[in-house]
Amino acid sequence: MQNSRSKPCSCPSLKLREVASMYFTMVAAFLVILVVALQGSVPRGSDFPYKVPLDPQGLLELSWNVSYPEQAVNFQLLIRDLQFGLLFGMSDRGEFENADLAVLWSDGHNSYFGDAWSDAKGQLHMDSQQDYQLLGARRAPEGLYLLFRRAFSTCDPKDYLIEDGTVHLIYGILEKPVHSLQAINISALHGGLQRVQLLKPNISIPELPRDMKTMEITAPDVVIPSQETTYWCYMAELPEGFPKHHIIMYEPVVTAGNEALVHHMEVFQCAAEFDSFPHYNGPCDSKMKPDRLNYCRHVLAAWAMGAQAFYYPEEAGLAFGGPGSSRYLRLEIHYHNPLVFKGRRDSSGIRLYYTATLRPYDAGIMELGLVYTPVMAIPPGEDNFILTGYCTDKCTQLALPAAGIRIFASQLHTHLAGRKVVTVLARDGREQQVVNADRHYSPHFQEIRMLKEVVAVFPGDELITTCTYNTEDRSRATVGGFGILEEMCVNYVHYYPQTQLELCKSAVDPGYLHRYFNLVNRFNDEEICMCPQVSVPQQFYSIPWNTFNRDVLKSLYSFAPISMHCNKSSAVRFPGEWEKQPLPSITERLRERIPRCPPSPEPRPAAPIPLNLGQLRR
Repeated sequence: MQNSRSKPCSCPSLKLREVASMYFTMVAAFLVILVVALQGSVPRGSDFPYKVPLDPQGLLELSWNVSYPEQAVNFQLLIRDLQFGLLFGMSDRGEFENADLAVLWSDGHNSYFGDAWSDAKGQLHMDSQQDYQLLGARRAPEGLYLLFRRAFSTCDPKDYLIEDGTVHLIYGILEKPVHSLQAINISALHGGLQRVQLLKPNISIPELPRDMKTMEITAPDVVIPSQETTYWCYMAELPEGFPKHHIIMYEPVVTAGNEALVHHMEVFQCAAEFDSFPHYNGPCDSKMKPDRLNYCRHVLAAWAMGAQAFYYPEEAGLAFGGPGSSRYLRLEIHYHNPLVFKGRRDSSGIRLYYTATLRPYDAGIMELGLVYTPVMAIPPGEDNFILTGYCTDKCTQLALPAAGIRIFASQLHTHLAGRKVVTVLARDGREQQVVNADRHYSPHFQEIRMLKEVVAVFPGDELITTCTYNTEDRSRATVGGFGILEEMCVNYVHYYPQTQLELCKSAVDPGYLHRYFNLVNRFNDEEICMCPQVSVPQQFYSIPWNTFNRDVLKSLYSFAPISMHCNKSSAVRFPGEWEKQPLPSITERLRERIPRCPPSPEPRPAAPIPLNLGQLRR
């Protein structure tokens, strides 16, 4: 052990005046270097391949890139209308409380940049560990560019852990000068949130064929309604006799100026069982929308704000056209217009890239998770209620080819109460790997995400999908179903080669649920009607949700047998016994990943960095 006492120094002694002179010379040199660095050129736009507007007006534009070797994200923030600074950061679900923040502020003469955090009351504090690393700042004709970097994991308890899945970004604009960080009043800021997938997969773009063609499915000059939220539906159709092709790529087509209003878009193919579908161009929730459009549910493409082009693996493509395939497509666009702009016209949509030279494999889409049924329910007032759906070894053994399938993309889905979704691959009772996980999931941000690595699934494997819900704002039970206030737990996995297996999901055995209702009746003073004519939702709605009834329901879902839906595309189950199936037995779980802390640099003082931005406007 090293002796803590200092050893005699053989260095020549320095006078106090000389030490002070050297210190201030070093500080001055540092500030000169800093100012030079801050006035340097902005990196090329190609250095930041991912881009998203933060605010509805597009005054704040965030670009970024991801360095997996360095385990860090590099940010470029364009501030088109700089006033007296801004807050930018991350929090669990987009709250300004308990947030991890990078702050730029000005007292009207001098500007500063610092790493900060907010407490449960929204009060700002300078972080003792400065992990937002400022790289540069520069004024340009279009605004101020601010460049900074942040490690995925900092091992600072006040910092947000950047991980796979959705990240809730928050921003706040300072409209008045402030004399210190602590003087910033978060509640008075003009701010908002934006959801993105920060950690994009580092996937090489496959070579595209020479005979590739494009097709744009776009809205026909729609006038965006002057309301905050609109889902717009537009019907399109393929040419008569359109033969089978493979979709090999798609990308968004967003009308210039509407980048902050077009939130997400999807293209659905309609059911082949109908010869025709009526033309429609209007709000998806309108009473004028033909009911038959509800049979257009097969996803061909899905895009959300911040996503780039989607590429299929070079050995597979998504089939459309030809016999047994509907010519009719439905485009759905979600417009997010919180500032209620009027008269904005839009012709956004999705551009499909396709080829007549078919690839070796047709890609398929398989549903994992829970069946859409009210037997799976969440009591009211729950902050962290878990439901799990199974694709069992019995189903994969029967339905998958001997060589297995390869999952290359995934789209997670719940309704409004969903907070977390995870799908895990298990083999022989041991969890092998995470297929897809979103621990900050939002039902308002759903996209098809390419996986960082292809997941091989073989006959006899199990795919287990777990969803976590929050119903603290609800006064009655939330049951499974199609309604927006009902719930789902789904992972649409994209894979190849396509098989007959289209749906591999489960639900609790109805007979065991009936026993639960009987038990609740016996142990509670209030009578719950068990009459055959009373629906399962009504029985759940009548339960008094005390601790006992909640705990017994949780226990039921964790041990009761399940009803398996091992379905072909025709919605018919594969032959076999699928009722009262035992839950998969998992004997070995995946270990929780321990965040990797970056090497400890020289400690940086918990003090803001001065910036030479000149006098800001008043």
